[in-house]
Amino acid sequence: MSTSPLKLLLNLQKSISQKIKDIEGNNKMNQMGSGLELYMRNLFIDSVNLNKDKVDYSHDFSYIGNSSNPPDLIIKNGDAIEIKKIESIKSSLALNSSNPKNKLYSNSSLVTSKCRDCEVWSEKDMLYIIGTVKEKALKKLWLVYGDCYCADNELYERIKSKLQKGIQELPNIEFSKTKELGKVKKIDPLGITDLRIRGMWNIENPVKVFSYLPDSDVNFLLLESKYITFDSEDRKNIENNSEIKVTDVKIKDPNNPANILKAKFIQLCLTK
Repeated sequence: MSTSPLKLLLNLQKSISQKIKDIEGNNKMNQMGSGLELYMRNLFIDSVNLNKDKVDYSHDFSYIGNSSNPPDLIIKNGDAIEIKKIESIKSSLALNSSNPKNKLYSNSSLVTSKCRDCEVWSEKDMLYIIGTVKEKALKKLWLVYGDCYCADNELYERIKSKLQKGIQELPNIEFSKTKELGKVKKIDPLGITDLRIRGMWNIENPVKVFSYLPDSDVNFLLLESKYITFDSEDRKNIENNSEIKVTDVKIKDPNNPANILKAKFIQLCLTK
């Protein structure tokens, strides 16, 4: 029986008082971001109390990523996971050079060869996990699938392509091949200055996007069609848990707000 976000919620309920450890590094923000990633990774497999060197992730994950390329995790034969730490409960998410994703595709230019080859796959459901951490304690957590949250990938790629084309039409400029929006070489008379043009994507916090839904400390939003694909025993444990609330809700289609989608909204309080 493979791991899933439902198991993460059940394991979180058991370890609410657990502190999130810093990960050694030069950048404090990266330390805490990495600490949240490790905490979430361990929640998936109920190992938050183990020393990280003693945890075997190979049974449940086919890929554990890096800070530069999506995703942060891939559940073996399952979903792609992107974990984001934010300072304020309502802060927007900085996705940097990676546009919002309703799905993750193996042919994406941002996917590394190690990720592409970690198992046989072409498309993965994308789960965003957004945590607010203060004084090493988890204060708020949102889990939301990309198909509830983001438009189809072609929309973002179309915008990116048009920007790249516009930049390349500038006269008397030498361009270099790049995965970014553009790289202009030798822009001054001496030919000694280059310019990198990067896309820095942001997306609104789910707290704001789904402000029409009731709020709790932990919120997990997914389509009804996705929910029923999870293990029946996990669903039973969630639905029979008196401290976890499961609600049928209707949300706006990210590709067409006039269309309404049936979804499940699962909530948990972090204080007892």
